Amino acid sequence: MDDYSDWIGRSETRHDMATAAPLVGLGALLDHDPAAPAIVPPLGHWLYFLPDARQSAIGDDGHPRRNDGGLLPPVPLPRRMWAGGRVEFLAPIAVAAALTRVTTIAAIRAKRGASGDLLFVTLQHEIAADGIPAIREEQDLVYRAPATAASPPLAEPAPASVPEPADAVRRVTPDPVLLFRYSALTFNAHRIHYDRDYARDVEGYPGLVVHGPLIATLLIDHALREMPGLTPTRFSFRAEAPLIDGMPFDLCLAREGSGARLWARDAHGRPTMRAEVAN
Repeated sequence: MDDYSDWIGRSETRHDMATAAPLVGLGALLDHDPAAPAIVPPLGHWLYFLPDARQSAIGDDGHPRRNDGGLLPPVPLPRRMWAGGRVEFLAPIAVAAALTRVTTIAAIRAKRGASGDLLFVTLQHEIAADGIPAIREEQDLVYRAPATAASPPLAEPAPASVPEPADAVRRVTPDPVLLFRYSALTFNAHRIHYDRDYARDVEGYPGLVVHGPLIATLLIDHALREMPGLTPTRFSFRAEAPLIDGMPFDLCLAREGSGARLWARDAHGRPTMRAEVAN
C-alpha cells in the first residue's frame, strides 16, 4: 500500500450556519414532535458542513472521486466507512450561529485484516460557533479492499448466548425510508444506503447498510429520552459490525454514574456498535 504519511497534518477550513431546518428534519426522523430548537442538539452538528462535490466529480460508489484534489488522500481501496469517533461538547451552539470548522488529518495507519488491506484515517475537527469553540471531534474512517466472490463474509460479532444486561432498551426496525431520509439530511450519496443491488453485488453486504452516524445519533437520542437531566460533555462510539435494513435491532443503555454506556445489538443479541456518553 502507498505511504500516505505526508498527508498527516493537512487541513482545510469550512464555514456554515446553524440553520433550523435540518434540525427540524432530524427531530422528525427521530420521531419527536416537529419544532425548531433554539440550540443544536448533541450530534446535530453532523447536519452542517455537508459534502458539496459537483455531480461530475462523484465516483461509482457515490462518494467524491479520490483524485479530486480534496483533503483526503487518494486511497485506492474502494470501500469507505465511518468506523467511529470521539466528540467533546465544549459550548452550546445556538441556532443561526455562524460556524467555522477546521479539519486536520491527525493520523493514517495501514493494517491487514481478515478481509484484506485496511487503511484508517483519523480526522480532527475543531468547530467554533460565533467565534467560540463549541465542538472538538475525532472521526475515524476506514478504507477496505473490494469485495470479491472469494472474499470471506463480513465479520460478525461472536454470538451472544445471554445478551448484556441493560437498564433501558428500545427496538428499531430500519427500513429504506429511514435510511433515505437520513441520507437526504446529511447529503450522503454513498450507494450502500439506498441502492440494494450495489450494496449486495459490489460491496458485498446482504442488504442496505444502516449509516454508522445514524446509529450513533439514535443511541444518544435514546440516552436523552431515558435520562432527562443528561447534558452530554463527551460522546464516543465504535462500530463493530454492520446493521442491515429490515432486520430489527435494539438500542441499549446501562447507567454509569451520571453518564451511560450505550450499544446497539442485533436481533441475535450481538453488539454491533458501542458508545459512551458523559454528563
